[in-house]
Amino acid sequence: MSATVIDGKGIAAEVRGAVAADVAAFHERYGRAPGLATVLVGEDPASAIYVAAKQRACLEVGIIPFDRRLPAESTFDEVTEELEELNSDRAVNAILLQLPVPAHLDGPALTAMISPDKDVDGLTPVNAGLLSLGRPGLRPCTPCGVMELLDRSGVSLAGAEAVLVGRSNLFGKPMAQLLLERNATVTICHSRTRDLRASCARADVLIAAVGRARLIEGDFVKAGAVVIDVGMNRLTPEEAQNKSGLVGDVDYAPAAERAAAITPVPGGVGPMTIAFLLRNTLQAAQYHAELEAMFAEAERRAPMSEGRGR
Repeated sequence: MSATVIDGKGIAAEVRGAVAADVAAFHERYGRAPGLATVLVGEDPASAIYVAAKQRACLEVGIIPFDRRLPAESTFDEVTEELEELNSDRAVNAILLQLPVPAHLDGPALTAMISPDKDVDGLTPVNAGLLSLGRPGLRPCTPCGVMELLDRSGVSLAGAEAVLVGRSNLFGKPMAQLLLERNATVTICHSRTRDLRASCARADVLIAAVGRARLIEGDFVKAGAVVIDVGMNRLTPEEAQNKSGLVGDVDYAPAAERAAAITPVPGGVGPMTIAFLLRNTLQAAQYHAELEAMFAEAERRAPMSEGRGR
C-alpha cells in the first residue's frame, strides 16, 4: 500500500481564497475590513518569522494587520495593558498573543486576558469551556485545520477509532473535543502511556502532535489508517533528507507504506493553521458587526418605546 498524500498546502489555498471572497463581501456590506492584532513579546527569531507570515497572510485576503511588539523584559502588567487596549479597540476584531512568551511571563494567564470574542486562537477559559460543552465559539486554528483536512479527504469519523498522541491545551485537548463532536471514539496518548505502539496500532485515524522527530514509527500505523502529522521538527538537511530540514513526528516513508492517507511535513497541517487564523478573524468580525447592528437597532427603537410609555 502507498498512501494518498493529503495536500494541506492546496486545501489551505482554497480556504484562503474563500476567506478573501468573504472579506470582500464584509467590506462591501460594512464599509470596513476585519482587523487582526498580533502581539509579540521579545525577539525570538522563530516567533518573529511566524508573526511576519501571519501579517502577510492578512494582507493577501484583505484583513488589516496590527503588529504590536513589546521588549522581552516587559512585565506581566505591561503586556496586560497592551492586550486591554486591543480589547477595547473597535478596529481590532481578533487578537493573537504569539506563544511562547519569555520565561518570566505566564503565557496562559496572559492569554486569558484576551476578550473571548477576540480570542482568535480559541484558548481563553471561556472558549475552551464552550468547546467542551459543544457550544458555538472561537476554536483553536490547528485542530480546525485538521478537521478540514479530514473532511476534504472524505474520512468518516462516526464510530472511527481516533488516537491522538499529545495532550496539549493548544492542540491535543481541543482536537479530542472536535473528534468527539463528530462521534469518533477518542484515545489520548501522552508521555505516561504504557504501550504507545499498541495504542497507535488500533487507530483508524492517527494524529501525532508531540514535537519529537519521527516518534511514530512505521509499525505504529494500522494498515489503511489515516495519519495526520502535526509535528514540525528541524534537523540538519542530511538528517532530514529533504531540502527544508523539517520532519514531522511521524517517520514518513514507512508510515506511508501502511497508511491509506497521510499528511507530509512540510506542506500538510502547517498551512491550515494560518488559513483558519484568517477564517476565525472573519468569524469574529462578523460577530462584532452583528452585535453592533443589534445595539444600533435597540437604540433606534428606544425613543419610540419611551414615547409610548408617556
